[in-house]
This record gives sequence, C-alpha cells and structure tokens, in this order.
Amino acid sequence: MTDQLSGIADHYDVLVIGGGITGAGVVREATAAGLKTLLVEQKDYAWGTSSRSSKMVHGGLRYLATGHLGLTRDAVRERQRMLEEAPGLVDRMRYVMPHYRKRFPGPRLFRLLLRIYDFFAGEKYQHAIPRSEMLQWLPGMNDDGLLAATGFSDAVTEDARLVIRVLAEAEALGAHIRNYVKAGDIAKGEAGHWQVTLQDRSDDNPEQGPARMVTAKLVINATGAWADRLWHNRDGKDTLRPLRGSHLIVPFDKLPISVSLTLMHPDDGRATFIYPWLGRTVIGTTDLDHSPDLDIEPVISRDEVTYLLRMAANAFPGYPLTEADVLSSWSGVRPVVSSGKGLSPSSESREHVIWNEDGLVSVAGGKLTTFRLIAREVLATGSSQLGQIDLISDDLPVFQPAPAIPRPASVRHLTWRRLQGQYGADLPGLLEAGPLEEIAGTDVLWAELHWSVRHEAVVHLDDLLLRRTRLGLILPAGAKALLPEMEQRLVDDMPWSGRQWQAECARYLAIWRGAYYLPVEAG
Repeated sequence: MTDQLSGIADHYDVLVIGGGITGAGVVREATAAGLKTLLVEQKDYAWGTSSRSSKMVHGGLRYLATGHLGLTRDAVRERQRMLEEAPGLVDRMRYVMPHYRKRFPGPRLFRLLLRIYDFFAGEKYQHAIPRSEMLQWLPGMNDDGLLAATGFSDAVTEDARLVIRVLAEAEALGAHIRNYVKAGDIAKGEAGHWQVTLQDRSDDNPEQGPARMVTAKLVINATGAWADRLWHNRDGKDTLRPLRGSHLIVPFDKLPISVSLTLMHPDDGRATFIYPWLGRTVIGTTDLDHSPDLDIEPVISRDEVTYLLRMAANAFPGYPLTEADVLSSWSGVRPVVSSGKGLSPSSESREHVIWNEDGLVSVAGGKLTTFRLIAREVLATGSSQLGQIDLISDDLPVFQPAPAIPRPASVRHLTWRRLQGQYGADLPGLLEAGPLEEIAGTDVLWAELHWSVRHEAVVHLDDLLLRRTRLGLILPAGAKALLPEMEQRLVDDMPWSGRQWQAECARYLAIWRGAYYLPVEAG
C-alpha cells in the first residue's frame, strides 16, 4: 500500500479537511494567496457529494422564484465564468421546460423568471418552442395537454473531474494534497496553533494505519455533511440535514434525448429532469432525508427507483423503461443546513453557512456552481488567524488553459475538447501516457487510465472506475468485462498485482453492486 503521510510537513498556514469541491476551492485560493496549505480527505477525492451531484452548473431558477436574487446572480455569473475558463470541463447544455394545460409552471411566469436569469448572464437564451417543434425534437414524449415549451440555457459538468482539475491547479501552485488521510483529534496547542492528528486510511482496516500530528494556524472544515463531527461547540449552530438525491442511468437508445428536459413529477409536483450525459441518459432526482451512516456508501432505495421510472414513463410513454434497462445508479447526500421549521426536503434552502470557532472554520451547504466564491468567503472569515492575507484578484482565472497543441488525428473533436477541459496543463503528459485508443463503447482513452493510475492518486480500483473515469457507471455490470483487459494493459502502472488485483476487483464489484446499481434485496 502507499504511504499517504509521506511528504507532509510539520506545520502549515492552512489545513483544509475535506476533498470535495468546497475543499478543493479553498486549497486552491489559499495556495494562490501564498499560504502554505495542506488538504486531506479521509476517503477519495470527491468520494462524497461532489462526485454524486446532478452534474449541473446552473444559477438556480428555484432561488429566483423564491426571491433569492443575489444567490441567483452570483451563480449565473460563476457559471458564465466557468464556461469561458474551462470549456470541455463545463459545457453549455440546452434545457427545455414543457408547458401542459392547467399545470404549473405556465409559460408566462416561467419566461418572466428567465428574463431576469438572462439579465444576470448578460445574454438572451430563452425562447419559445411551439408544440409541433417540441414533438419533433422529442418523439415519444407525452403530448396529452402539451401547449408549448420554453427553451433556455445552463451548463453541465463531470463533477468528479471538476474536483480533480481544481486540485491539480492547487498542486501546481504548491499545495500539498492527500486522499485517504483522516483528520482525527483537533485541539489548540502552543502559540495558539491548532494541533491535528492525521491517520493513513489507505488500508481498509482503519485501526492499522500510521498516524502523525501536524499544526496549522487555520483549520478549514470543508467536510460537507460530516461537518458537525469536527465542531468543538454546538451551541448556537444550525442543524445539518443530510438529504439524499438519487439518479438512474440508462442506455441512450432506451431513452434518446439531446436536451435537459425539466418535468414536474406526476405524484408530488417536484421538479425532476432527464438529460444526456457521457453518451447515456440520466433520470433524476429524488430529495429525501438520509438517515444511514454517512461513512457508508449511500444507496438508492426501491421506492426511489419506482419514483424515477414512473416519472420517465409519464414523460415518455413511447419509450417504456423497466429495471432491466438500468445500467447503474448513484446517490449523493446533500449537506443542507436546516431551517428548523419542519420544511419538506425540497423546500430547504441550499445556501451555505459558515461557523468560526477561533480559527476552526466550518462550512456546509452551498452550490457546486459557487464553490470559488464560498472558498474566498471561508478564507476571509478565518483571516484573523493568519495576519496579513491577500487573496488573489477576483478577476484572475481558476483554470489555466491547456497548451495550444495540435489535435492528434486519432482523437475525435469532441473528445479533444473534453481532454483539454479536464486535464488542462497536463494534456501533453496525458497524450504520452498510453494509447490514444478509445475503450469500446465510450470516448474514454486508454491513455487516461494510464495517466490516472500514475499521476492522480488512485489508491483503490473504485477511485479509477467511479471517479477518475465513469466507466463503472456507463458500461454494463460496472465494466466487469473490461477488468481482464485492464489488468493486461495497466500491469506496469498499477499499484496492485496478483492477489492484490483480484482483491481490488472483488472489492470494487461489491461496492458497485451494493451502491451503484439497483437495490440489493434483503435476504
């Protein structure tokens, strides 16, 4: 196994706990400001919410509808920023809202909201879509009572790769980052610095990993739904309410759709959606209280599967789906800060909250889209622990562009755009890492697997197949049929061999079957 504590210094200006998108944003902003910074994540980068979101980079029309103009404005502007800085990682996607007779929302109200949305973006995207045109775009769609539709624009990302890209930018600036390192005891020590015990968790037995202590002037608790575990004092703090959102993935030919279709669920009127992603079709999402242990992979329930398939069947009676059509699923736990007013899960605010305990700064809630703004606010909150701190100019980019090199003839144009966005400055190294040959049934190159295993802190097989790539989600049976070829091709790069490889395969397939497919029936 790897030594995850190797190379970690004794003292840092800033210690960031949590390797999701919020933690990644903080470590990047802190390092860019010249602060000596370490980030640790107890599992894999983006293991939690940040690899299991709905993949949407959007302004949040729901916030606009409830009067949160500032939140919507900030999110729309950050969306525009990412579209410009990281094309191929964050891409524009066309959204469509159909309007049905005597159903919410009507076209007038919806288009009024979109005018404000477009105003914040500085461009006009909304447009009316006649009924006849809608049915040409989406054959098989439910046309009973369909009046027309409204088209608008938002964006989509590969959320786990977004985290990896932000961490790579931070590392290029000098940050130290480690996955499979758990932050344990946190206490104030000499000179007012925080003392934090770190333990190597790369072994599945949590009692056996080596441990050591580091000190830091400022500790950022960016653990999301786990944030209250590190609080020293709960007095006066809000309650975290973990909410689960689950999704299904089906083959594109089972439900061919080229836009993100927003729909009101026939049972409860919640906004749901169907959209294209990585050559497949995603159906989502649910919004339920999540009570199981947060350290265990969240799992879609039988009721959630039924709920999502019913939504799809109502929307597309011409494409009847069954559980046999499902390739995979994913469930993410949203770190929502509860209002304490007994609201339904979907009525709770998604705004972030920051708490400061004398330099132990915790953050929870918030949107993927606004991770950069949240990171800057978190550091500003803890700045008194650091003396003089000068965050970099708000105008400077997060993402450095990929080098201007010619596209290899064997790489398709859309794949090239994706590679530029996802790998940035690492693109030349990626092209040298292995064959520029697509894995069958995907646009993922074998070179990407070679690169990830060598350079992207892959400790376990699920890191590679569920987060560095999404092969485990988009290929049948979690890409089980690909494993023998992977062993042959990656033998010189993999950290596992012989019995270790077999153990990793068994471990990965158990994770996939238990948490990324359909519910396992009891008994």
